[in-house]
Amino acid sequence: MTTDAEADPNDDRREYADLGATTQNAMEIAETSMEIVRQFVPDETLADRVRQKSVHSMGDIEFQHLLRFTGENEDEPVQAGARAVLAEATIVTDITMAKAGVTSRGHSCEKRKAIGSGAELAKETGMTRTAASMLELDREGAFENAIVTVGNAPTAALALADCIEQGTRPAVVVATPVGFVKAEESRKRIREVCTERGVPAITNVGKRGGSGLAAALTNELIHVASDAREGKLSIEAGAD
Repeated sequence: MTTDAEADPNDDRREYADLGATTQNAMEIAETSMEIVRQFVPDETLADRVRQKSVHSMGDIEFQHLLRFTGENEDEPVQAGARAVLAEATIVTDITMAKAGVTSRGHSCEKRKAIGSGAELAKETGMTRTAASMLELDREGAFENAIVTVGNAPTAALALADCIEQGTRPAVVVATPVGFVKAEESRKRIREVCTERGVPAITNVGKRGGSGLAAALTNELIHVASDAREGKLSIEAGAD
């Protein structure tokens, strides 16, 4: 039988295997899944935790080799993301699906989505709604020191890259847009611009990706922050 402490997602006494699990059975399934993943993915660094999450999300052991980390070292984007979570930075996603996938537990960050903004700009210029939405939010200063997550639209990633190139500085970028048109190119551009401008970023290579992956990687930043808050690890030193 599930006790009240096990069932209450707000009970701080609980230790979560996954921030999405809210019952004992769900936590056991999540932890068992991660134990299996750890048999195939290293568990030595903060970047390894993100690799594990990507494998768990995609159901593909080889996906760990497709992630790319932009920064002085592979842990830097994870450290930057966790620090942003602890500072209660805004989490901005490109579309509703990615926003819905980012957990509301384990943090006090505001969650925003870009889609729905910039309708007039899209109409005037003919650019995609997601690209126009990203530009509109940038005009509002929404990306400054924020966690910016792009999971669906390559044009959103390209627009974000332009914003960063022009001086916008998010705390960290998670960009895994999916598709056969401009997806790979958009992620490559994110990596190049973020490297040039010193913005930490997590991306992937290849044609796969998507909002589910982007949300999962963002959730791992939240999970790392939660563990750091509880003294389970040092963000600066990595996961010991």
